[in-house]
Amino acid sequence: MTHGIGGSTAEEQLADLTPWPKAPAIGPQERAARIARARELMGQIGAQALIIGAGPSLRYFTGVAWNATERLVALVLPLTGPLKMICPRFELGSLQAALLVEAELLLWEEHESPYALTTQALAGLGAKSLAIDPALPFFVFNGLRLAAPDLALLDGAPVVDGCRSIKSPAELALMSQAKAMTLEVHRRAARILAPGVTTTEVRRFIDQAHRALGADDGSSFCAVQFGVASAYPHGLPGEQQLVQDDLVLIDTGCRVQGYNSDITRTYVFGQATQEQARVWEIEKRAQAAAFAAVKPGVPCEEIDAVARRVLAAEGFSPDYDLPGLPHRTGHGIGLSIHEAPYLVRGDKTPLAVGMCFSNEPMIVIPETFGVRLEDHFHVTQDGAAWFTQPQDSLEAPFGR
Repeated sequence: MTHGIGGSTAEEQLADLTPWPKAPAIGPQERAARIARARELMGQIGAQALIIGAGPSLRYFTGVAWNATERLVALVLPLTGPLKMICPRFELGSLQAALLVEAELLLWEEHESPYALTTQALAGLGAKSLAIDPALPFFVFNGLRLAAPDLALLDGAPVVDGCRSIKSPAELALMSQAKAMTLEVHRRAARILAPGVTTTEVRRFIDQAHRALGADDGSSFCAVQFGVASAYPHGLPGEQQLVQDDLVLIDTGCRVQGYNSDITRTYVFGQATQEQARVWEIEKRAQAAAFAAVKPGVPCEEIDAVARRVLAAEGFSPDYDLPGLPHRTGHGIGLSIHEAPYLVRGDKTPLAVGMCFSNEPMIVIPETFGVRLEDHFHVTQDGAAWFTQPQDSLEAPFGR
């Protein structure tokens, strides 16, 4: 039996969990620095204003954790002068309770056009060009375009991604806590495994454990895959029951003050086959090689290429064909679980100090099994630093 797997119950593992003290929140000085940096980047692309819709980027700049809907809630960030918040009038109280920066509030009634209100505000600023949040829905973009056909609409990705891709020490601390919580939940989830346990029961435990540790809303996502389901990167529909000698792949995460974790562990409930052990060791080496290749200035795509070279040397495809690695080696992470830049062929963004990524060069053997080891790192002056230590072995996934 794999060390540290099974032998307990969900009730036992939940009994001694209490909320962890949380890392300090992002403060007003840091938000002011973010806005200043955005303005610097806006100047570089010739934008006189930037619009940010509801979602992670709005939270990044204003503290407002607001999900996008059909009603426009947005920040207009001018190159100079006060910030402006566009909001339905009936949401005013909720907005004021969440807003953590100084901004002029521009309110619209249900029968009014928020796009006309926004473009009037831009005209008042004398703005002839507007950078668009890359996550802004098309219907908002289209509404602005129709309301002000002479307004130059620019790609705001260099501004938004340019700010968000570099994490501050405060952001790194929040991410470190989220990832430490998830790794602890992984360890405890492994202990509750037993023949017949269902994927639903394991997911429920993982959510409860994240909540008990004080994550924002329990698990932000959870994939539990037994046996052949592990050969599908995001699993198969329906419920599975664990049987002896099943390979187990669990991928889950949580949020702490909006900042994400996302960790995957792969091990065996029982005895691994020689092929499972061989593929697991190759996966481990590919993950380690990708990590070792990280240096400031190295293009993101090179980290993906390094991992694929390890796999190709062992007879797997150097491309996206199976058996092999069917997806990118890693993604940026922060207030979004997947965010730019990406460790994938074609992304030539130079790595920079403060960037954060997953490292997960999964190996898939079609209709048989898959192995994914996923941990996250941040780029340092000297290379990379892990947020969580990678899985040490197949036999003792959480140490001895």
